[in-house]
Parts: sequence; structure tokens; C-alpha cells
Amino acid sequence: MKVTQGANKTLFINTLAFTFCFAAWLLNGILVTFLADNQVFDWSAVEIGWLIGIPVLTGAIFRLPAGILTDKLGGKPVFAGLLIICAIPMYLLSYANGFWSFALCSLGFGITGASFAVGIAFSSIWYPKEKQGIALGIFGAGNAGAAITTLIGPKLLNYLTDDKTNLDGWRMMPKLYAGCLVLMAIIFYLSTTNKKPASSTKSLSGMLQPLKSVRVWRFGLYYFLVFGCFVAFAGWLVPYYTNVYALDLATAGLLASCFSLPSGVIRAFGGWLSDKFGARKVMYWVLGTSVVLSSALIIPRMDIYAAGKGIMAKASGEVTEVTDTYIKVNDKTYPVRQRSNALAEENEAFHVFPVKESWQQVRVQVGDQVNKKELLAEGKTHIYFQANVWIFAIIAIIIGSVWGIGKAAVYKHIPDYFPEEVGVVGGMVGVLGGLGGFFCPILFGYLLEGTGLWSSCWILMLVLSSVCLIWMHNVIRKMTNKATPSLVNKFENNVD
Repeated sequence: MKVTQGANKTLFINTLAFTFCFAAWLLNGILVTFLADNQVFDWSAVEIGWLIGIPVLTGAIFRLPAGILTDKLGGKPVFAGLLIICAIPMYLLSYANGFWSFALCSLGFGITGASFAVGIAFSSIWYPKEKQGIALGIFGAGNAGAAITTLIGPKLLNYLTDDKTNLDGWRMMPKLYAGCLVLMAIIFYLSTTNKKPASSTKSLSGMLQPLKSVRVWRFGLYYFLVFGCFVAFAGWLVPYYTNVYALDLATAGLLASCFSLPSGVIRAFGGWLSDKFGARKVMYWVLGTSVVLSSALIIPRMDIYAAGKGIMAKASGEVTEVTDTYIKVNDKTYPVRQRSNALAEENEAFHVFPVKESWQQVRVQVGDQVNKKELLAEGKTHIYFQANVWIFAIIAIIIGSVWGIGKAAVYKHIPDYFPEEVGVVGGMVGVLGGLGGFFCPILFGYLLEGTGLWSSCWILMLVLSSVCLIWMHNVIRKMTNKATPSLVNKFENNVD
């Protein structure tokens, strides 16, 4: 089956519009932080968390109705209408003067996050099954809009506020974003042709019928990990870098952008891999790699002092001599290992693996009577794990890129299993993924508070990755057993 005429043009416009929407969706991550840091508004940490999370939450919730509307009406009126509708609260944000007005406007423009469900449904309908993976992967590359806001946002705010000398200049930023959304809506409406799936004639209850399938919710869990956690870390890595590695905000933002940008761009590659090798095989690699890399990132930066190997008397007697290098009991000499302090000097050197130093601290004095196996010198060990920032950043970029491939693989499954309900199913899967972006930072905060370790967020990633991998493997194993029962029995009967 050939690609429909005009498909590539529609895909390009879809991707461009989604990039604009994604950049607007995550605006508060930069804007709210700027306003709070410069004391424009006296918001508490809880209020800041809500303002950053509200757009993510509304974008997630509206993905299902947006997907239903796209299947019913087609992508052209829905996407163009969404851009115009979201531009209004984005513009009104420039007049916000407190938490509640800011929250209400964020509630409105957060619907830009629902553009994903619209674009997925409108893109897939233009391509045959064997081309849908790469097409949806290219569309999903619009996730790079997050990196655009992260990179350009701080510089734009500095420019608009005359290097923070006129802080009220921030109000121009939402107006600029609103203007871009309106411009994109006009371009989208004038340059695309509407197209509907065959399911557009179904009733609402008929369109929602696929949501009864457990498969939809399993895909949603995958997307909770590869998309929701990606969105969560796009914001969480900034305070992570500043707290764990004492980096300045600009450097932390740059490294966070390095995490976001490749993950969005590589999504197209993930779509190609899914078309060529199959989405299931790609998901095996994605989830397996996520388990391994999450395990590596769990180990925190640490400086530990612990008990080490001490010196015990081999026979009873009297301590006759004590020096910095040995202890003498009767005629028996026990060498004492001294602390060199070399490790303290090397803490700033480059270390991939943990390093340690061991020494012994004398506990006895000349004239003391000691018994056999009595402790003469206490053992001390100093273990230092640098969790080098560059190694951490590289692994974080890799896991973000792996999740980017996974995002394409998850959505390659949907037209394979639900070819006429991509909007509805894609919308529901998108809802679950978006909820991951909202709830994960909250869970990260509780883990940090409970453990005192910034690396505890990777424990959640390890658990989620493992659950997804085990669930997928069990489902595939059951499908294989059901499809080839005689072959399975043959294998089992011939096992040595």
C-alpha cells in the first residue's frame, strides 16, 4: 500500500504544530521558577509545584476527549481549534497577579498537551500500516519543544526584563507564546486537508469500546514510564544537578536540555526500528536497558566512614611499646597501617568507580595488660563514590534517548491492534503517560524526603521498568503458548 498523497506535508505541519504546543505546555517550568527566584511573587514551594504541574495534568486529562473528537471530526478542525483556544489563556497569563489567576490561566493553556492525541490520530490515518511506526516517530519528535523552552526561555526572560532590571517585562513572554500559537493555527488550517477514519460514524459508546481491553492499559503503563517519566525528569533534573553537584542554574538547565532534546529527536529513529524489527522486540530492548541504567543511577554520591580490619592480640601479654607504625606486646610486633589522607586530596579527581582507604587507630597504651584476641587497634575504612557528574549526565542522556525510542514503539502498537480507533486508544494511552509527568515529581519528592537521597527517584524507575518488562514478557509467553501449544509441549517433553 502506497503513502497517501499529501501525507508527508500533513506530517510535517502536524509535527511543527506539536512542537509549538509542547514548548507552550512546559512553559511554567521556566517561567514560574524565574518569577519565584526573583521574588516577583511570594509563592511557597507547594504553590510552585502546583503551578508547574497544573498544565501537565490538564494536558493529560484532555487527551482522551481530544482523541475522540479527532476520530469523529478529523484532525484539521480539532488541531486548529485547540491552538486558538489555548492561545487565549496563554495571552491572559500576562495579566496574572497572583497564584489563583496564574493557576487558572495554566489550567487553560495546559490543554496544549492534548495536541499529542490529535496529532497521533491525524498522522496515522495518512499512512499504511508498514509506515506508521516511522511516521508517528517523526511526529513525536515534537517533544523537542521541551528543550526549546528550556534553552531559549531563560535567555528570552533575561532579554525581556533587561537583565532582570525590569522584572515586569516577563509579561511579554506569554504574549509571544500566544502569538506563536495563533500563527501556527492559521498555518495549520490553511495548509492541511481534513481526513477521518472509518470509525467516525460510530457512536460514542462504540468508540470507547476498545478501552475495555487490558491491552490498552498495559500500553498506558509503558507510556507512563517512557513518556511520563521523561517529562518528569525534564523538570526534576534541574534541581537534581544544583543540589547533588552544586552546579549553577544555567549549567543545570543546559544539562537538563541535553536530556530532553535527544529523546525527542530520536523518537523518529524509534519509529523506524519499530517498523523494521517490530515494536515488541524494540520494547524488550527499551525496558531491559531501562532496568540496567536505572540500577546504575540508583547508587548515590557518597562519602562513607565504616569499621574496617583491626588488629587483635595473638597472645596475652603486656603492651611494651606503641608508635605510629607498630604496637609491641611482649616480644610480638604488630604493624599499624597509617592514614595517608590521599583519598581526601583525590576527591576532586576523576573517578568512575568507588575508591577507598583503610587505616588502623591504636586503642592501647604502654603498660596495658591484654588478653588473646583483644582489639589492639581499631580498623577504619573510608569509601568515596564520586558519582561523577559527566558520567551521570551521559547515562541520563542515554536513558532519555532509550525512552524516546520506547515512546515510538508504544504508539506503533496502537494502529497494529486498534487501526480504526487510534484517536481514542492513543488518547487514553496519552492520558496515562501525561499523568506520569504530573505524579512522578510528587513521588520523587516523597522518596527524597523519606530517604534523604536524590538518587532515590531512580528506584522508582527501576521498579516501573521491571514491572513493565515482566508484564510484557508474561503476556507474550502466554500468547506464544496459546498460538503453538503442540510446539510448547514438544519442547517440554524433550527437556533433558
